[in-house]
Amino acid sequence: MLEVSNVSKKYPTPRGELTVLRDVALSLKRGDAIAITGPSGSGKSTLLYILGALEPPSSGSVRLDGADPYALGERQLAAFRNEKIGFIFQDHCLLPQLSVIENVLAPTLVAARDDGFVARARELVEQVGLSDRADHRPAELSGGEKQRVAIARALIRRPVLLLCDEPTGNLDANTAEAVGSLLIDLHARQQTILITVTHSAELASRFPVRYEMRQQHLERR
Repeated sequence: MLEVSNVSKKYPTPRGELTVLRDVALSLKRGDAIAITGPSGSGKSTLLYILGALEPPSSGSVRLDGADPYALGERQLAAFRNEKIGFIFQDHCLLPQLSVIENVLAPTLVAARDDGFVARARELVEQVGLSDRADHRPAELSGGEKQRVAIARALIRRPVLLLCDEPTGNLDANTAEAVGSLLIDLHARQQTILITVTHSAELASRFPVRYEMRQQHLERR
């Protein structure tokens, strides 16, 4: 369960405080999937970073699986993010020196034991259609293939919350459609909470619930 209550975010500027988010509220459970649209600079990515325990809100609260990540110490917070939250960014952020399978396994390297991660990584690589590329490095992959690796990597630890920031933003139309379909299909299989920020009307239209950022508020469409 994700519970967001009255979250606001302000930044200091030479001309005074700049309000980016105001009183955002959201309640989602496992299996829910939403898309968030809105113009550039409207606060979409800032909200995603707050939900992903990367940046604290100025006020309000975020609780994931009953825990407030911002009440944790630095080391506990890092472990919480690693175990509970998966991230997919516009730029796939793959490690160039690692193979596909090694990139997928990267979030598990801090784990004390295997816990079946290698088998799960191979299963995910198969699910994203890259079994024949498992030993290739990112430089040998297309843009769409790199983003498929990023999706598999985000799911390796069975996160409660999957956050996507413009996951198809760098892809051509046909590849974006294929990656969007894959993302939604894997979400249905994994039963995460899926939140996707996008400028793509086509991708947003695939989600059963859509929100828009308007004047620092999150409004259901």
